[in-house]
Amino acid sequence: MEGESAASFSGLAREVLLAVAMISLLVGGLWLHTGTMPPLVVVESSSMVHDANGEIGSIDAGDLILVHGRNPAGVITFAEATDPTHPAYGHQSHGLGGDVVIYAKNGEEGTPIIHRAILRVLANTTSTPDRAALAAAGHVTDEPFTKEPGDGFACPDGGVWDPTLSDAGDGALGTCILTWDVPGTDVLDQPTITVVFDGQSAGHYDCKRSAHANAEPHLVVHEWAPSHEGLLTLGDNNFCSVDQGSGATNGSTGVQGATGLVHAVRTDWIVGRAGAELPWLGVVKLMLASSGPGTQYVPRSAFVGVASIVAVVLALPMVIDPMFRRLIERAPEAEEAERERAMDLVLKAIREDE
Repeated sequence: MEGESAASFSGLAREVLLAVAMISLLVGGLWLHTGTMPPLVVVESSSMVHDANGEIGSIDAGDLILVHGRNPAGVITFAEATDPTHPAYGHQSHGLGGDVVIYAKNGEEGTPIIHRAILRVLANTTSTPDRAALAAAGHVTDEPFTKEPGDGFACPDGGVWDPTLSDAGDGALGTCILTWDVPGTDVLDQPTITVVFDGQSAGHYDCKRSAHANAEPHLVVHEWAPSHEGLLTLGDNNFCSVDQGSGATNGSTGVQGATGLVHAVRTDWIVGRAGAELPWLGVVKLMLASSGPGTQYVPRSAFVGVASIVAVVLALPMVIDPMFRRLIERAPEAEEAERERAMDLVLKAIREDE
């Protein structure tokens, strides 16, 4: 009995080690492929849904998304992907032009957002801030400021204070941005950003809504004054309500982080770019989650899909095992082994008769 128990325990240990090794290889391979850890995220909301019933190829609640973390500064925006003169013209990801990014709201802890990069704002003209006033207020160059100074305090000559950029005048960290550029559009050296995505001034972005009051049927960024360089982002299913709020587009509710409305998404806030979609496989996690929206936004087709996957996984051994048995039985080696076994039985019977 003790020998049987030891053998049983040893067999169980081998199975567990094999399972751990296979999972480690899978996760390690995904990490090497994507450059991020974790290499997968589960979509919780419907902000990127293209079809109410769900569809393969777009991002639905319950999908698993590969997160590619290499070169977040190389994100291609919708504006760039729809500009015929831009090198990235025609680039698409998950059903629309431009990349979908996963980012931390204002760089804070918490559930990240997965939305499309619409445009990128870059500083054009800058001016040197009042370093003496900043030093008197406790700001030390090249160190984080515990409380960012207001634009008027840091930049008495105008502009917005960006503590992350080096100043063109004195080379120190922190500068006052006076004008902006938006790659993929005709915005160049402008104090505010206005882009009409109507298919003429810029690529066409359909808001999936009827025109009414101040709301156009296409996306319009109107006199936006960003607080720093970064991306304007938007969920494909959010009817042009950009994450950066009504200061960027009329009627936008925006996305709120712990410290308030999400600003232009900085490169260092980006967790990665959304890669391949693994449909439905995140539904189980959402069903077991003790917080968050759970399966509230999961399309009905996703439940059918994940149930089908489970059924296939359970059925595969029952289908594959008989097939392998038949192949083995029909193999020449199996026939030879059977002949040898029969011969052994004959020889054994002869020895017993003697």
